[in-house]
Amino acid sequence: MAQTGKNLQPARINGQVIIDQLIRNMELGQFEMGYSVLAPCIFSIYLHPDDYARLAGIHELIREDARRALAARLAEWNNKPLFKRGKKQKLFRTARNDFWIEFFADSEDVVPAGDVEIHSELNDVPQPGYRGVKTTLIDRETSITSSRVLQDRTVTRRGVDKVFAEIRYEDDSGPQSYFVTQNEVTIGRGGEDLSVDLPLYTNEEVSREHLRLRRDPVTGGFTVADNSRNGTWLNGRKLVRGKEEPLPDRARIQVAEVITLSFEVKR
Repeated sequence: MAQTGKNLQPARINGQVIIDQLIRNMELGQFEMGYSVLAPCIFSIYLHPDDYARLAGIHELIREDARRALAARLAEWNNKPLFKRGKKQKLFRTARNDFWIEFFADSEDVVPAGDVEIHSELNDVPQPGYRGVKTTLIDRETSITSSRVLQDRTVTRRGVDKVFAEIRYEDDSGPQSYFVTQNEVTIGRGGEDLSVDLPLYTNEEVSREHLRLRRDPVTGGFTVADNSRNGTWLNGRKLVRGKEEPLPDRARIQVAEVITLSFEVKR
């Protein structure tokens, strides 16, 4: 505990404590599915204003270490041998290709000095039926409201990322939205030895890297290329494998006749 008695000063929060609490939050927030287990990858960290100011100069360093620690814990779960007969090994993964971690100063005076309050989600958009995970260091009820977390997260992400397009779809983990903020996006099931930007949680009809989107940074226009064995359809027309084709500002992309991606350019 960060506080052990009435007359004791709260412990000084540090980077290791924050990282330990992020890992704990990720462990508590696991979402089990048929073939894999999703772990939270969007983290909002709330600190007392004094703690926030004291650590302000090293937020990025803490984020860097935290990302490594979270990725290492995922790898540890995936490398752990399974001894139960008849029980299948499930892959631990996240719904993004990286971890989003942001610090916020609690301006409403609800997070005590020496404490940290962490709110997490599985993806950029909160999932229906999944309320996210809220944890604290000191044994107390969480105080930051979900609406405030969403507002803070939205404002911060708008300031950091320029959204070029949005992709809406539904896979085995439920309705999803993916915001395109880079000039190339790989899409598919991915795997332990193959990372994709937009992982689809579905059956093996979808290839590990099924298709690729590219954006021309000069014109802002997109192209799409099929790299799969079971095909990709653009507005009902099957694409030629390996050939890039122009992608309209609004389009429906069918992935192996399993998942439909609704693509829309943001101007």
